[in-house]
Amino acid sequence: MPSSSLTQPIDIAKARRLWSQQMKPFELSYSNGCEAAAKSKFEIAVQQYDVAISLKPDYHEAWYNRGIALVELGRREDAIASYDAAVAIKADKHEAWYNRGIELVALGRYEDAIESYNQAIAMKPDKDEAWYNRACAHALNDQADEALRDLQQALELNGREYRALAKSDSDFESLKADERFTALLVG
Repeated sequence: MPSSSLTQPIDIAKARRLWSQQMKPFELSYSNGCEAAAKSKFEIAVQQYDVAISLKPDYHEAWYNRGIALVELGRREDAIASYDAAVAIKADKHEAWYNRGIELVALGRYEDAIESYNQAIAMKPDKDEAWYNRACAHALNDQADEALRDLQQALELNGREYRALAKSDSDFESLKADERFTALLVG
């Protein structure tokens, strides 16, 4: 019979305490925020991210995750401000630019959303969801040519997902009578 190198069960609580002792205070608060968010305790998550930020104001990941938690709490403007702080620290944080765009569209600020998606796409040109969502923002902003161009790019990157979605997406309502839109969705 093979011998096992484990002679006793792992004490998860003890392991977490030891791991936490190795962390800097801002990292521990950030970790606690992530843990709270994973449990859908978004108020606590925001509080923990705030502690991390107070200890390390240039902690872009805390700002970014704070934005995500604020979205879950329905606090879009505050989320945008958190994403702004994240990209002020780390300008190439394409995820923050992308999430910022989503929230701006939800607030009806289409031009600002398009600018956010521009940033996300500039950093990550293969981010199909940014192309698709920028197409939606253009369509909602009555910019049919731009919307169709971006939708075509999204379809080239991931036609399987976006072809079906675009057919029923109310953001494209203004384009449904446009034969170019219909032709894109046939492919």
